[in-house]
Amino acid sequence: MVRLRFDVAYDGTDFHGWARQKPAGGEELRTVQGVLEDALSLILRYPVELTVAGRTDAGVHAAGQVAHADIPVSSLDQRSIEGDPGRLVRRLAKLLDPDVRVSAVSAAPDGFDARFSALTRTYRYRVTTADGGALPLRVRDTAVWPKKVDLDAAQEFANAVVGLHDFAAFCKARPHATTIREVRSFEWRDVSTGEEPELYEAVIVADAFCWHMVRALVATCLDVGSGKRDGEWAAALLGEKERSAAVSLAPANGLTLLGVDYPADNELAARAAVTRDRRDASEVHSESSRATE
Repeated sequence: MVRLRFDVAYDGTDFHGWARQKPAGGEELRTVQGVLEDALSLILRYPVELTVAGRTDAGVHAAGQVAHADIPVSSLDQRSIEGDPGRLVRRLAKLLDPDVRVSAVSAAPDGFDARFSALTRTYRYRVTTADGGALPLRVRDTAVWPKKVDLDAAQEFANAVVGLHDFAAFCKARPHATTIREVRSFEWRDVSTGEEPELYEAVIVADAFCWHMVRALVATCLDVGSGKRDGEWAAALLGEKERSAAVSLAPANGLTLLGVDYPADNELAARAAVTRDRRDASEVHSESSRATE
């Protein structure tokens, strides 16, 4: 077997998120993972299964998603790909719809794991408060917020979440999963132009994100910035141990996964081991805590 790395971009508007989904008794939904695995399996004549750096929600986009898959060398050799996995890029382009693209395929270094070797993930949120809404050419990746926003107030809350916290109040719960994350940076900026007035972007970097975390943090920033909530109330949510019903979600279309950072090749395996151990320890602690409540 050989492990391949796939660098992927997609417009998430017409996808039901990254992960494959097949409702009971219904047809399989269109997902990024589904269309990529089907195309790769057709080309390689092998049932390809992808592991991704970060699963995105329905409607969320990606400019720098990363995934890996383990493929038999014989399958690559039969398709004249073994010596140059990059040949898959052109073959995939012929099968995939225009809203998803594999920009690079390469043999992964030893120890590489798209999910567990990652150091950080970076997301961007793009939103406008202009009365006329988003520029038509950017409507698919620009959310509309109904109230005017004081960006300085929004940034104050963004500053408060930087660091290692339990983000349970901002995450949709998953069984046995930890909600402790480390946010490295969270910055808002005004990127307005003559064509796009009242346009703002937030860039958030963390070691990982739990389900709905980014959209919940963005919505809370915007609620604080618009005066709906105050900063002290929002900051106090970092002490909560379960999802807060008072926290809303920003629209999915404004969110884009910009990229995933990895350590040097000789540190990939060690990073993956540390991440797995940390997750396991957190889950054990979480289970112990619930048992004593």
